[in-house]
Amino acid sequence: MGCCLSKKGSEPEEHIGYRNAVGGAHNHKSHEPFVNQLPEKHAPHAAWRHTVPSPGPKHVHKADTITGKPFEDPENFLLSSKDDKGLLKATDFGLSVFIEEGKVYRDIVGSAYYVAPEVLNRSYGKEADIWSAGVMLYILLSGVPPFWAETEKGIFDSILKGHIDFESNPWPNISSSAKDLVRKMLTKDPKKRITSAQVLEHPWLREGGNASDKPIDSAVLSRMKQFRAMNKLKKLALKVIAENLSEEEIQGLKAMFTNMDTDNSGTITYEELRAGLQRLGSKLTEAEVRQLMDAADVDGNGTIDYIEFITATMHRYRLERDEHLYGAFQYFDKDGSGYITRDELETAMKENGMGDEATIREIISEVDTDNDGRINYDEFCTMMRSGTQKGKLF
Repeated sequence: MGCCLSKKGSEPEEHIGYRNAVGGAHNHKSHEPFVNQLPEKHAPHAAWRHTVPSPGPKHVHKADTITGKPFEDPENFLLSSKDDKGLLKATDFGLSVFIEEGKVYRDIVGSAYYVAPEVLNRSYGKEADIWSAGVMLYILLSGVPPFWAETEKGIFDSILKGHIDFESNPWPNISSSAKDLVRKMLTKDPKKRITSAQVLEHPWLREGGNASDKPIDSAVLSRMKQFRAMNKLKKLALKVIAENLSEEEIQGLKAMFTNMDTDNSGTITYEELRAGLQRLGSKLTEAEVRQLMDAADVDGNGTIDYIEFITATMHRYRLERDEHLYGAFQYFDKDGSGYITRDELETAMKENGMGDEATIREIISEVDTDNDGRINYDEFCTMMRSGTQKGKLF
């Protein structure tokens, strides 16, 4: 059920109407992990021309994202039906105001991921909505928010720093025009930020514009490819981390696992993985799907169980958390000596059906940088964070 605000004729009269939006929240089809591998040009066509606030004199601005700020939270966009042609509806105008040109607003409101830096500085106007729309565009294109942390304070700190990652996957495959628009919408200084009228005229957004036809990998698929390249110690350590995550932290990935596990067996077979990736828009060959299957199947039993799936697909930002890494290190360091010995590594590997002499020798050779025959905590953390850039974990 969605509440839609409308104006009728030239009279300053608002009408509230309730409509049944059976298609669900728009972000369930755009945010991780439900990020389809669709051509980039679908993002502006499918949603963006509907979500950028109107440039007219009666710019609608929401006063509180949580109770309903449609331009600052993708959950406030509902689809009228479950098929691909469902209309997009902006909803939840509970505390909206018609913004007064030139008026400065000072209340700190908004969902953490989407709030603009000037809101945090208690001095903002209609430009804050463009920032929030830019955050949503970043998510539509990449599957992850541009400003990410485990805590609300951490997210706010990241927003105030203003660094935007355009290096991690899938950004190298996204057009320069799309990145140009995102940069202009996420300009830290609201006076220099692109206006809503300029957004709608941007070459990437216009009908027949220059948005790319090239499919974009989903965030989950990209992580599975990364997982395939990891050594077995790192895979097992990630499994330990995954086993200790809360239901809330992995609820989106749990839903994806359930969707792929079509026979409700609690495991994903090769055929289920292939079909699930096809539903994401994947164009992988059978050999490539098999490689992903073999990589995610940590215990080598021929199927991917729930924990293995979470292990291969969870967001890598968790590797920045020392408590996650230390907990994983302690799993291997059974005697609490501060080192993972060859015997401890062998025991852990064999318990999980992963151990052989050649693999263990290879891991110690790779990770033991001081060549003392064992792995200390610093060496372990270096291994776990290798292949990622600090603050840019995908």
